[in-house]
Amino acid sequence: MKHQKRIALVNDITGFGRCSVAVELPLISAMKIQACPMPTAILSVHTGFPDHFIDDYTDRMRPYMDSWEKNRLSFDGICTGFLGSAHQIEIVADFIRRFKQQATRVMVDPVMGDYGKLYSSYTQEMCDEMRKLLVYADLVTPNLTEACQLLGIPYPEDGRVSNEELEYMAGALADQGPSQVIITGLSEGDTIRNFIYEAGRGTVLESEKIGGDRSGSGDAFAAIVAGSLINGETLEQSVRKAADFISKCLAYAVKLDLPWNYGLPFEEYLRELK
Repeated sequence: MKHQKRIALVNDITGFGRCSVAVELPLISAMKIQACPMPTAILSVHTGFPDHFIDDYTDRMRPYMDSWEKNRLSFDGICTGFLGSAHQIEIVADFIRRFKQQATRVMVDPVMGDYGKLYSSYTQEMCDEMRKLLVYADLVTPNLTEACQLLGIPYPEDGRVSNEELEYMAGALADQGPSQVIITGLSEGDTIRNFIYEAGRGTVLESEKIGGDRSGSGDAFAAIVAGSLINGETLEQSVRKAADFISKCLAYAVKLDLPWNYGLPFEEYLRELK
C-alpha cells in the first residue's frame, strides 16, 4: 500500500480566529499530506481577542507523544508553532529527538513576537530556550523580530533592514543548525519581502502588500511551505506558492469587505483568484 506522507503539527488549537492548527490542517490535507496535531494548548479564541480561555496542554504532551511512540508512528515532517512555556520547549526538543528519522524534515516557526516586541505570553527565558530548537531544525521561519531575538541583536529602527543585513542574519541563524532559513513578512511600503537562505546564498522574493494584518497568515505560510517541501518542491518554489496563495486570499478578503456594487456575481470573484 502506498505510504501517505505525514506532518506532525506541534501547535495550539484555537476554536475561533482562523489561526494555528485550524488553518494548517486543511491546507496540509489539501496537499494530500496527513496532518497530525500535537496540541500545546487549546484556546477558545486567539489571544488578540479581549477575552480568551486557554487550557495549557503541557502536562499532557508527554503522555500524548508516548502513545504515538508506542503505536510506532513516524513522520515525514515535524512543524512547531506556538509554544506556551520554557518547559514546553524542552518537551518539543525531546519530541524531535524521539521522532526525527533520517528523512524527517524539522521546521521551526519561532512564534515569539512582532514589530520589535515580544508577545505578552513570552518571556526572555522562553526566547533563550527557543534558540535550543535551532540545532534540530532543517528550516527556521522567523519574522524580523524573532530573528533578532534568536540572534540576541537589537531590532532595527523602524523595522528597516537591508538585504545585506538580512543575509548576515540568515547566515548566523544557519550557523546554529538549520540548513534553510526564511525571514518572513518584511513590510516596506506596498511590498512584502520574504528573504530565503540556503547553501550560503540569500534570495529576496517580493509580493504586493494587500490590506492590513490578518490573523493566521503566518500559520498558513508555514503550512504551505512545509507541505510543498515534503512534496519535493524547492525552497524558492515553496515560498512563492505560499506567498501567492496568501495574496489571493487577502485580495478576496478585501473584496468581501467592500460593498457589493460592482456588478460581479460571487462566482466571478472566485474565478479572478485562480
